[in-house]
Amino acid sequence: MDIPKKQKITDEKVALAKAEHYCAYQERSQQEVRDKIYEWGLWTEAVENIISQLITAGFLNEERFAKAYALGKFRQKAWGKIKIKQGLKFKKVPDVLIKKAMLLIDGDVYLKTLEQVLAKKSNILLEKDAYKRKYKLHQYAISRGYENDLIADVLKNSDL
Repeated sequence: MDIPKKQKITDEKVALAKAEHYCAYQERSQQEVRDKIYEWGLWTEAVENIISQLITAGFLNEERFAKAYALGKFRQKAWGKIKIKQGLKFKKVPDVLIKKAMLLIDGDVYLKTLEQVLAKKSNILLEKDAYKRKYKLHQYAISRGYENDLIADVLKNSDL
């Protein structure tokens, strides 16, 4: 079975219009857009020119992306700060912007969310042994990106 080849874009204006549409759909990091434009077959000079035009026109904003990513992953998927930071670093967002985005997450809401995540997992765990149960809950919360000491405090102070 033949796989259709992706059509390469050679005109910079066409690529700019397509990139604007790509950025207008949802917030993107500069690296995501850069990778997508390279995928289309443009060269380095054209790619960087398009990126700078997107930033100037307001289609691309790393700080706006970092904030949207952090709040979205926290609110929608209940990710912890560690996992969110890793995701932003993977997308090559500068550390300064990562710190700004992390400040948007309210501490009280963060703690409540961790408690909800643990309670939900506790309800579906079949483990009877209390020690193993707490270990499994701890590991689950770590996999969700929550901090070790925070998890330990919540588990110690609750009857999960």
